[in-house]
Amino acid sequence: MKFNRKRAAAVATGAALTLIVGGVAFGYWTTTGSGSGTAGTGNTSPITISSTAVSGLYPGATPTAISGTFTNPNVGPVFVQQVTVAVDPAWTVGTTLPCTADDFTVTQPTATARQIVTGDTWSGATIQLKNLGTNQDSCKGVTVPLVFTSN
Repeated sequence: MKFNRKRAAAVATGAALTLIVGGVAFGYWTTTGSGSGTAGTGNTSPITISSTAVSGLYPGATPTAISGTFTNPNVGPVFVQQVTVAVDPAWTVGTTLPCTADDFTVTQPTATARQIVTGDTWSGATIQLKNLGTNQDSCKGVTVPLVFTSN
């Protein structure tokens, strides 16, 4: 192999640059600091509780099951302890012999006690038209408004 001055100069220059760059020291100052920031929590929107249609109620019939689903508009799941079912207490049908919420017996559903998302279900409630032993024609063919609440 023949000695080439240009090649030797290039190698020497590269080696020198490597040593210079690698050997450069950087000075620095130390300091302390502080700061502040904030973090916020979100809020929840009310869920919707719905039920399946109930039909065929008549005086003295066995209790009919009520069950339903949840619609949760929130970003994540929300906790529901219990669903409560009631016949709307403001509801009245008829003029002489009114059909009212007092004509029905409602049992409450089993405790939900879990986080829910849209499509989750609840069950265990029942409704029954009481057998009062009197004329209950005012309750014939009515649609009974149910109200659902949760806590």
